[in-house]
Amino acid sequence: MMQANDVLRRLRYALDLRDEQMAEMMNHVDVPVTPQHVYRLLLPELHEDAVECSPWELERALDGLILARRGPPDPTRPRPPSVGYGLTNNDILKKLRIAMKFRDQDMLRVLIAGGLPVSAAELSALFRNRGHKHYRECGDQLLRSFLKGLATLERADPKADGPR
Repeated sequence: MMQANDVLRRLRYALDLRDEQMAEMMNHVDVPVTPQHVYRLLLPELHEDAVECSPWELERALDGLILARRGPPDPTRPRPPSVGYGLTNNDILKKLRIAMKFRDQDMLRVLIAGGLPVSAAELSALFRNRGHKHYRECGDQLLRSFLKGLATLERADPKADGPR
């Protein structure tokens, strides 16, 4: 899995969020987080005040992004279980897809903007269940390219609700 701190930094940059916004987003789920803690999560790893972001905190940030962008879930639907320490790049990509309300064409555009075009079949394989014969593991390079493409498109048109 790509380092959680790196994912948070790239996501913050892509969506042009402040520490306060990141903390508010993470506070949608469970235990309160302060902007100072977010600041320490976003520091470079070699900085003396840096704090390692756990997969649980990253999942919390992604779930908070989903709530912030899409609103609260339907209370009649069962809540999906927490992935926690089993969080994979595929899970991160899936949560970003949900938060940004992306369809396949949107995902493909973001990946092209990030410099890593993939086919629709390759993209579909990333969202299959782990046991499926066509399941494909999302590598760090693909996730980095997606976050880079997201930054490129979001910063080009920050008012847009996605790359259309």
